[in-house]
Amino acid sequence: MAKFYSALNDELRDFIARQHLFFTATAAGEGRINLSPKGMDCFRCLDDQRVAYLDVTGSGNETAAHLRADGRITLMFCSFDTQPLILRLYGQGQAVRPRDGAWENLARHFPPLAGMRQIMTVALDSAQTSCGYGVPLYHYAGERETLLRWADNKGPQGLAEYWREKNQTSIDGLPTKLLEE
Repeated sequence: MAKFYSALNDELRDFIARQHLFFTATAAGEGRINLSPKGMDCFRCLDDQRVAYLDVTGSGNETAAHLRADGRITLMFCSFDTQPLILRLYGQGQAVRPRDGAWENLARHFPPLAGMRQIMTVALDSAQTSCGYGVPLYHYAGERETLLRWADNKGPQGLAEYWREKNQTSIDGLPTKLLEE
């Protein structure tokens, strides 16, 4: 049932574009494995071998710490509607921050969102589809605006303070380098 791909194709890109939710999974050599849901129209296929997603301020910054420590990342999309399909993207990731030279070119692919803190880029090693027959049917009701309102209310100074207090290390103590050069 599973099928592997060495690169994205039109069919896979179309499937990704229809999904409102995806998951990221990362881990360092030791410590906890991180699995995070993502939404808000923040995912882009840059080409057949590269994807990126806009990361907004959250309670932690595990993905950035894990990518610094190990680099491996798996992204998963699964259909909750009529087409039963799961798509996993395997690759090497990197966090790009507003201070980085690549930021401007990457940021143009995304809507400006309150709380933007980094863009995660992924160089794909492979992609894999599987049936998804066991994934239940759900109906998309819309995006939550709570996180964006929270970030907007904090403002740039409040976000920078939050990053200093809450986003400098992972829950296992790994550095994220969010605010460091």
